Amino acid sequence: MSVYTEVSRDELVVFLSDYAVGELVSYQGISDGIENTNYFVTTQQGQFVLTLFEHHEFGELDYFLDVMTYFYKHDVPSAHPAADKQGHYLKKLCGRPAALVMRLSGRGVNTVASLAQCTAIGDVLGKMHVVGQQFQSRRPTERGPVWRQQIADSLLAFLDKDSAGVLANELAFQSGYADLDLPSGVTHSDLFRDNALFDGDELKGIIDFYYACDEYLLYDLAVAVNDWCVDQDGRLDQTRYQALMFAYSAQRQLTESEMANSNLILRAAALRFWLSRLQDKHFPREGELTQIKNPDAFLKILLQHRDHPLTFDDI
Repeated sequence: MSVYTEVSRDELVVFLSDYAVGELVSYQGISDGIENTNYFVTTQQGQFVLTLFEHHEFGELDYFLDVMTYFYKHDVPSAHPAADKQGHYLKKLCGRPAALVMRLSGRGVNTVASLAQCTAIGDVLGKMHVVGQQFQSRRPTERGPVWRQQIADSLLAFLDKDSAGVLANELAFQSGYADLDLPSGVTHSDLFRDNALFDGDELKGIIDFYYACDEYLLYDLAVAVNDWCVDQDGRLDQTRYQALMFAYSAQRQLTESEMANSNLILRAAALRFWLSRLQDKHFPREGELTQIKNPDAFLKILLQHRDHPLTFDDI
């Protein structure tokens, strides 16, 4: 959620005139996150997040907005798009597809998550995986094994010998990822602490569904565990892990196949974010406000899962 496309006040005023939200009061760029341009927007009638999509075409974006609306209508606390006066969720601004999304109260978790927060995330993720089984639209993941191999090939020249060896070994270990017999469906695929808004320990909502796709449900869970339940050295914190997993299991029980493959999926989720952060580091994009996150954090997580295998029945 960096700012790559700068929006002038006059451009924003014209954009907002198509919505029944009153006049613009203020706006400011959001520096958190990586992929899209985002602004906080305050009008006479409410607070919103304006997103300009830097990588997606119009035809791709209906899916994400439908996912957000679907979960909102199924009582999953989540951000949802505002329609313009013609009932459209998606418009163009500064040459980019753009959407105005209702701003939720609360703040992302910038410190170590509390046990209550981990419980809330496990609970809501389990609910999403259950109700999401009835979601009809389909979208293959863009960050699956093919992407991981392509990005790895582009990064090898930048890696030291040890890191290159870890990467090669991990790709070999995960070579059968696409052929696993695991439950799948619509996933958030990016449920980090900064994508869940809390007021204290009360979950106010889930945001940033722009990596949503069809994936293994277990992968979605692994992404969450790798962010919410590890320490700064990449080691699993058992109390936070157990809080998240017990809450998730109360909504949806894992299958035997999921438990058997959980270490592989945890490593795949860690690899995906190690690679994307390496890509951002070595192939940065220019922006007014940008944030490059440390790739080593996910290398540590990956190595911990490699050297200390965990299965999701260890609770």
